[in-house]
Amino acid sequence: MPVATPHDVALRLGRDMDAAEVPQVEALLSDAETLILTRLPDLYARIEYGLLATEVVVLVEATAVLRVLRNPAGIRSQTADAYSVSYDNRAASGNLNLTPEEWRLLGVRTGLGVLRPFLPPAAWW
Repeated sequence: MPVATPHDVALRLGRDMDAAEVPQVEALLSDAETLILTRLPDLYARIEYGLLATEVVVLVEATAVLRVLRNPAGIRSQTADAYSVSYDNRAASGNLNLTPEEWRLLGVRTGLGVLRPFLPPAAWW
């Protein structure tokens, strides 16, 4: 179950979503969370123990979904006469992805290093 909701996306989109968009947004939010869980399998524990704010996860998931909704074809520019189109293979690719900045917000560092999962404290007994 994604941390963000379609309502979170609609608030950032600046308009109400029609009924046809809601299932797509739900699927994209689920996909965004799956991407996050591949690099942060302990996501829910981090949220539960206060190591990662729920609001940050909502921000990241909703923003990734908004990029797809606003530019599903991934078009960077168009020209009218003698029609021409160019596609952006990065931020507005039309594919769901997280930017390096979004990964940093989630606490994922890039480069050489060791990824240490968060383990909840063991029971005292």
